[in-house]
Amino acid sequence: MGRITLSKKQSIWGWVFVAPAAVLIFVLSFYPMLYAFVLSLQSGTGNNLKFAGFRNYVRLFQDRAFIAAVQNVFTYLVIQVPIMLFLALILASILNSKKLKFRGFFRTLIFLPCATALVSSALIFKSFFSIDGIINVALINLNVIKTPISFLTDPFWAKTVIILVITWRWTGYNTIFYLAGFQNIDTQVYEAARIDGASAMQQFFKITIPLLSPIILLTTIMSTNGTLQLFDEVRSITNNGGPGTATLTISLHIYDLIFRNVTQFGYGSAVSYSILIMVAILAFIQMKIGDKAS
Repeated sequence: MGRITLSKKQSIWGWVFVAPAAVLIFVLSFYPMLYAFVLSLQSGTGNNLKFAGFRNYVRLFQDRAFIAAVQNVFTYLVIQVPIMLFLALILASILNSKKLKFRGFFRTLIFLPCATALVSSALIFKSFFSIDGIINVALINLNVIKTPISFLTDPFWAKTVIILVITWRWTGYNTIFYLAGFQNIDTQVYEAARIDGASAMQQFFKITIPLLSPIILLTTIMSTNGTLQLFDEVRSITNNGGPGTATLTISLHIYDLIFRNVTQFGYGSAVSYSILIMVAILAFIQMKIGDKAS
């Protein structure tokens, strides 16, 4: 037998180190995904499942709760994500300024909500917006309203509270990405623009936005993915997506199908795959738009 060359040794040891992680990823991620797809082609309750083809996917378009959940999720997506990303961009621009004192403190403060436990932050907001919560008390004391607003049992206000919670929690997370992008932009670009007479607004839209477009695309895709899988905030604040289905999300509907109501593993898996399909389609569209913009 010939001697093993150094490059072959490196290749072998590389596979030795990579193999355990690859096995874990397959067992914990890819295998459940494949098994969920197999389940989505079956119908029945509990363990009494039988092959049903794509009937579960046809059922999606007849399920009023699922349709309501999709409408709610896209409402959050269309309203909350642009607001959150715009706020993150503005905050990153401010935090990147060399004139700002205590920048480290403010950066930590902005990121702090993201480090807070999801359930804890949701419960805090739930107490704020309850009938006897601090928001109603403040509005009454300021003579803005005469009677407390039932924020959590009114469809419009319940959605608004969810949007506020998500925005408060995840704006700082996206701010960090934009701040890293700002720090990679050569300051000489802005100096040249100022010499040419460009205003701060022109610099922001003509220099900052184009140079940060890859990061904006990344945060848009991540935020879209997170919004389509929204669960914790709604579960903690409005319990089951109430009032009625006003705040119901797709993930919460899956939870209801598999854990709360009569167990429907097949249909629940089909609903899960609907999220995957929506994420893939939206990510593809966003990447195409991003390519054209760049």
